[in-house]
This record gives sequence, C-alpha cells and structure tokens, in this order.
Amino acid sequence: MPKPKSWTEKLRENKGLPKVEEIPEKLKKRWGEGTMVIPAPIEVDEVMRKVPKGKLITVNEIRAALAKKHGTDVCCPLTTGIFVWIAAYAAEEQKQKGEKTITPYWRTLKTGGVLNPKYPGGVEKQRELLEKEGHKIVQKGKKYVVLDYEKALVKL
Repeated sequence: MPKPKSWTEKLRENKGLPKVEEIPEKLKKRWGEGTMVIPAPIEVDEVMRKVPKGKLITVNEIRAALAKKHGTDVCCPLTTGIFVWIAAYAAEEQKQKGEKTITPYWRTLKTGGVLNPKYPGGVEKQRELLEKEGHKIVQKGKKYVVLDYEKALVKL
C-alpha cells in the first residue's frame, strides 16, 4: 500500500491547476455569468504567506486576489477553502520538521473575521497565536471572531 502523501506534498501538487473555466451553471445564480479560476494549492499558500505580523486576511480576500491575478470574475470558493486548510496543515508539518519560516495560516480568517475550527489545534490554537500578535478575540454565539478585524486587513 502506498504511503499517504504529506501535507506539504499535497500543497505542492498542482493536478493541472490553476485552470480557468466558465462559471458552472449551478453557481451562476450566485456569481452570475463569466469566468472562474480554480487555483493551484501553492497559489493560495503564496497569498497567505504575504500577510505580515499584526495583519489579517480572509478567504474572500484571497479569492479576490486570485481572481484578479488570473483575470477572472471569481475564484472557486470550495477549492480555495480546501487549499487554505491544506496550507495550514503543511505549515504545521514544516514547523515540526524544524523549518523556521512557515505560512502564517492563523492570520487567515473565515468570512466576517471568524476563526477557523479546521486549523491544526482548532480555534484555541488560532486564538492563542492571534492574541500573541495583539488581536482581540471575542465570542459571538458559537463562533470566535477577531474584534475589528477589518482594521487589520492586509491590502494586496
């Protein structure tokens, strides 16, 4: 049986991506007519790596940056979300191997400044890392949000 791929291998595997295609029929109601990029995992990671200490980005800002890069109307939300998750686990894997410069995945938030429970260590770990960088985290219902996150959004 083949050895499962590491997170870093998954991150570097492009599987024919990026690719630009027409917005699929089932998504046209939400996104309208036009083109959509399905990014490569490493492209998502590259955007995440540009976020400096003290700054933040949301998955929607990553999608906007990648749509602009590829000259498309939108960037696929599903694959972008999956690739953010892969980048986070690859970063932790690299950290455990002693690498010093890893993707600061904890600075990438969900829509509305919400912390991502799917990250390594869950919301607790992301909260700890963000608070170390000076962000204030508040609970809203069952979710945790960075207070005034809009003020810390990075301009790409």
